[in-house]
Amino acid sequence: MDRLIVERKLDSLRHCLERIASKRPASVAALERDADLQDVLTLNLSRAVQICVDIGAHVLVEQAQRPPNTMGETFDGLAQAGVIDAALALRMKKAVGFRNVAVHAYERIDWQIVYMIATRDQDDFRHFAAAVAQWLDRA
Repeated sequence: MDRLIVERKLDSLRHCLERIASKRPASVAALERDADLQDVLTLNLSRAVQICVDIGAHVLVEQAQRPPNTMGETFDGLAQAGVIDAALALRMKKAVGFRNVAVHAYERIDWQIVYMIATRDQDDFRHFAAAVAQWLDRA
């Protein structure tokens, strides 16, 4: 595994999280009224999920795990390999569900969910990054 690739992806993840934090709306109503803010949050949340999946694929290859069939299975594999815990794997799989809606059915996005992810659930991405960084230190 190329450690530098994973480290760069972790940096990209941090950048997405910083953008989300810098644009975090005061309320769901504020988010619903601001199409530009919707775009910034949705794009960066979607990117954050994709980056986590990409990182997970690199880690699984290094662990000689079978390649996942779906994005969500990436997190199951990471939990089985002991890189992340099962609870975080479940939350990350839910994030994949959000990403799929954001990418494939933009008109059906529930802005309440986006607001919750941007204000509360963003820590899941930070926990994921910390777990991967710890794994890198052990590898």
